[in-house]
Amino acid sequence: MDIVLALAAALFFAFGTVLQQKAGLEKPAESEGAGLLVQMAKRPVWLAGIAADAIGFVCQAVALAVGRLAVVQPLLVSTVVFALPLGARFTGQRVRRIDVIAALVVVAALVAFLEIADPSGGSDDAPLGEWLITIGLCAAICVPVFLFRKHGSPARRAAALGTATGILFALSAAFTKVVADQFEEGVFEIFVNWHLYALVVVGYASMTFNQLALNTGALAPAVATSLAFDPITSVVLGVTLLDETLHTSPLGIVGTVIALAAALAGMAILARSQSQSQAPTPAGTSPAAA
Repeated sequence: MDIVLALAAALFFAFGTVLQQKAGLEKPAESEGAGLLVQMAKRPVWLAGIAADAIGFVCQAVALAVGRLAVVQPLLVSTVVFALPLGARFTGQRVRRIDVIAALVVVAALVAFLEIADPSGGSDDAPLGEWLITIGLCAAICVPVFLFRKHGSPARRAAALGTATGILFALSAAFTKVVADQFEEGVFEIFVNWHLYALVVVGYASMTFNQLALNTGALAPAVATSLAFDPITSVVLGVTLLDETLHTSPLGIVGTVIALAAALAGMAILARSQSQSQAPTPAGTSPAAA
């Protein structure tokens, strides 16, 4: 059940991602800070994308409630397989054969990682001190990316912002799992614990980073990096924060390292493939004005 729900979430996330990028490309946002989402919320296409994301989030939350963080999150990487053809259809995004091959490599590598690592066990929560350390480490990576978000080519900016997005998606998933477990104890239980409010803050930040990455116009590196770092970070959080265990034989360790290396290689190919490509021209805008 958790696998089916995770794949359904991936499909809805892909559709939502493409619609959000379409909204960002049709009319560049005036704000690129905390008010970005407020401005984007005035656009029907963007709201449709958020609605698709909301359905995907429900599927993800239920999957996390019945499954493990280190199982559900790697399966969400299949979003990139859905997103690329949808991007070509709805935003005119140029998708090369190498993009498709690289996306399949990323998916296959992370599925192989999931099978070899064989996550098991896990706890419902972690001590507050460990949560604070985790949040601090994530902030140490994401804050500099936000501050230097306007430097570099569109593909490189998309890759950097996508990396931060993936990390925040994983942190959001960890909070979602805890909140989902608390919900089973009673509806009001989630409101008396701090995790729900942290989820709202981190979720808003992750959506902002994701929109900034999509607004660069480079769909492949934006989606690939977020979907690669999401499961990788999720596995790290699952093991270090929620006490999930992985297959630890010498051969298993070698296999997991190779699988992760292949996933990162596929991600790098996607980013490099589009580094020379132009972002799709917004509808009704001349190339010179774009």
